[in-house]
Amino acid sequence: MPKSRCWTFILLASLLAACTQGPSGSPAAKARLAETNQDFRLIINSAKAKVFPAVAFIKVVQQDYGVGEKTSREISGSGVIISPKGEVLTNWHVVDKAIEVRCLLFDGRAMDAKVLGSDKDTDLALIQLLPASAPGATTQPGNLAEFNYAKLGDSRKLQEGDFVMAMGAPWGLSRSVSLGIISCTKRYLPNTSEYSIWLQTDAAISPGNSGGPLVNTDGEVIGINTRGMMAGGDMGFAVPSETILPVITQIREAGKVNWSWTGLQFQPLKDFNRNVYFEGNDGVIVAETDPESPARRAGIQPRDRILKVNGKAISAITDEDLPDLRRYLGSLPKNTPAILEVLRGTSKTPINITLTPREKGQVEGDSFACTRWDCTVKTINQFDNPDLYFQRKQGVFVDGIKYPGNANSSGLEQQDIILKIDGQAINTLADLQNVHKTSLGTIKDKPRVVVQVLRNGLMRQVVLDISRDYSKE
Repeated sequence: MPKSRCWTFILLASLLAACTQGPSGSPAAKARLAETNQDFRLIINSAKAKVFPAVAFIKVVQQDYGVGEKTSREISGSGVIISPKGEVLTNWHVVDKAIEVRCLLFDGRAMDAKVLGSDKDTDLALIQLLPASAPGATTQPGNLAEFNYAKLGDSRKLQEGDFVMAMGAPWGLSRSVSLGIISCTKRYLPNTSEYSIWLQTDAAISPGNSGGPLVNTDGEVIGINTRGMMAGGDMGFAVPSETILPVITQIREAGKVNWSWTGLQFQPLKDFNRNVYFEGNDGVIVAETDPESPARRAGIQPRDRILKVNGKAISAITDEDLPDLRRYLGSLPKNTPAILEVLRGTSKTPINITLTPREKGQVEGDSFACTRWDCTVKTINQFDNPDLYFQRKQGVFVDGIKYPGNANSSGLEQQDIILKIDGQAINTLADLQNVHKTSLGTIKDKPRVVVQVLRNGLMRQVVLDISRDYSKE
């Protein structure tokens, strides 16, 4: 029996004994309850002492293009040191688009940090503390005696009701710890659970706790706090260590996680939400395949049931089983055929699927701020902008509109796909950057440019007037 469950049982047994063996206010009952509470406090304090000194308060200067111009803003979050050389585990969204990262440690030291790598799909990132950046410091990364660090535990051992602590820096208040239990060990959140199921806890997780550790009563990090819901009671969600460990390994090796892309969309065998139930308890149903994906090229069809991958039996009974399956398929080697055993109708058919020539790779396009045009643009990415990708496989779209500004006044809109500018085709971000540079050099003679855009599937002409300089107003 896990230690946390054991102490939960002891606490309940003690309270029951107090109620059945005498008055609740009797000296014996009070003594038993006090002894039990003291023991539980010792367990919590011991676990806290193993991790709390490794918690880092993180401040990030982030570059943002979403408001129509390149801007910088400061955000804060949390992290936990997981190695003696100062590697800090945190969330991707804490350090996304970071141009400066600073960390405040438990002992009061302030240090710069660099991002070693991140993965948007699992919302995880690894950063490296730079001790030489601290005032008066002479040490370099790699000094094994330099940092307190926490140990990663095994989230698969958790059970509902186990006590946990959420640590971090809520609301930018440096650091804190909250106590709760595991409410659910396998929480599926639609649209946010592609590769990871979630640990749900009632330990308070507030804005700023993102990236901080979720800790068990053995003093091990069994999750990274990622999101919280305040409405209807405290509901916090953490990425489990089961997901974290392989992601860290790949970030250390390559600075990113290159998930293999199959293009398979799944439906569980027991789909309660859609009220659809398939016979049997093995395999997973193919709901759809993405356009131009390896799965579609291989001839996999909707309603196929995949039973095995490279001889390994797979199954997804409910939604909660899908993230593990996607993570397994996403880790398949590239440039090597995988053999799927597919049940189609009553016949079993082996189908080869090769995860090339395309891998998932970058999940977000590059951005560029168009000064004087008063908008920002971004490259179309299949995984970040699937609706735009459906309309055009390659190109640039309007990401942000500055208000007030020339783009807004001229009628450009967010999500417009830019096809041509003054008759010149725009296929890449470099194409647009060249046209933008030319337009700035000819404003006096040519203060307007004609932009052809694709908006909701229809082509439109927009005359972009850049004669007015809003930055000086």
